[in-house]
Amino acid sequence: MSRFEVPDIGKHLQGKVVVLTGGALGIGSELVRLLHSSGSHVFFGDVLIAQGDALAAELQASSTEGQQVKFLYTNVQDHLANLGLFDLALKTCGRVDHAASVAGINREENIVDDKLTLESVRKEPDIDDSLDVNLRAPILFSRIASVYLRQGQLPRGTAAAAANKSLTLVSSVAGFTEAPGLAVYSAGKHGVYGLMRALRKVLIKPPHSIRTNAICPWMTETRMVTGIDEDWKHAGLPRNKAIDVARIIAGVMVDKQLNGEALYVEGGRAWGIEEGIERTQSQWMGEKQSRDFMRGQEVLGTGENW
Repeated sequence: MSRFEVPDIGKHLQGKVVVLTGGALGIGSELVRLLHSSGSHVFFGDVLIAQGDALAAELQASSTEGQQVKFLYTNVQDHLANLGLFDLALKTCGRVDHAASVAGINREENIVDDKLTLESVRKEPDIDDSLDVNLRAPILFSRIASVYLRQGQLPRGTAAAAANKSLTLVSSVAGFTEAPGLAVYSAGKHGVYGLMRALRKVLIKPPHSIRTNAICPWMTETRMVTGIDEDWKHAGLPRNKAIDVARIIAGVMVDKQLNGEALYVEGGRAWGIEEGIERTQSQWMGEKQSRDFMRGQEVLGTGENW
């Protein structure tokens, strides 16, 4: 895997308009702080009203003249709520430059619990919230972002037409590796990885011209991992701080060359996954199968004619 070096964030994010979900706590709140300190206009959503309001008030007190930082209650499971967040940014600033789907939850029961019986298995498991927040919401977010990110641009050939636009989706290490005991969460995060792959060649083309990438953090110090924190410390394994992952997300926003990549984040550093998969494809797929597959991909194109 190739190492991703975070570019100079500040000078490239100043004045940019960013919309993100899951911004009240954890990785999202650190991203809000980082973007704000870099001079961006930040519009963030979450269901945690008290934390979101407090963060917005804190940052508004230190904003530069004209700088916007606004929190909006946003249940990412609600299509209209996602629209409202983008509407707020567009009405306030006239455009959206970057969008990041950060919201996620790890709340599920063991769907194959060995204590299940012929009677208890008749009750449908409570998986809707996990699937909605971790997969359906990023799909809704991406669809909306694809429209709002292309608003407020001048005709091609002008400076605005060359503006750097990006969509960043937060998946997980559980989105490309096994995660025993986290079946629904892992399925959702695999789906987010697949969503990035499905969009990267479509959104990069005009009239969208939007770069699409995914972030796949390993163990990160957030409330989602408190149950294993002590065991992790005892094992001496690397971990991410929330600000580490936030910095990687911001770096992806400003790297104009990065599109269609998934970054594995471990110990505060990031590596590209897709480059290695593509480079070694003939080894794990077989040379003939790889050649046939690539020819097939050319025939399929980007799906417009299906």
